[in-house]
Amino acid sequence: MAEVDAWIGLGSNLDDPVSQLQRAFGELDSLEHCCLQASSSLYASPPMGPADQPDYVNAVARLKTSLPATDLLDALQGIEQRHARRRSRHWGPRTLDLDLLLYAQAVIDTPRLRVPHPGIATRNFVLYPLAEVDRTLGIPGLGVVAQLLEHCPATGLKKLEG
Repeated sequence: MAEVDAWIGLGSNLDDPVSQLQRAFGELDSLEHCCLQASSSLYASPPMGPADQPDYVNAVARLKTSLPATDLLDALQGIEQRHARRRSRHWGPRTLDLDLLLYAQAVIDTPRLRVPHPGIATRNFVLYPLAEVDRTLGIPGLGVVAQLLEHCPATGLKKLEG
């Protein structure tokens, strides 16, 4: 299979989230048939779900991969499991969340995987890190990241230093 760009959203709000994401970048780069091409800065954001949890740290990564999308999803979930990810409640706290945001320019809609990720155009903790890496990135059926940013305020989002 030819290599494609895949965009991954990373998030954590438990067990030293900054360290969780830094480790995850290395693990993404070491996945078989994958190479980390770029990563955004880290951003702090309030939780999207229940408010009785710590703020999140979020980022995005661009991978070059020859894995099919579902195999890449399996690999991402394997990394989550190594970070002791537990799915106790919807939008609840987590040690690591890895979302397949984009897979080349594919549109995938199966019970297990939806690409582009359903929340990609409205979540500032996704769009702002994406824009940092590639403002001209086109999202199938939605437009270009730079244009989507015009309708997505950075409210509550804070870029972390260093």
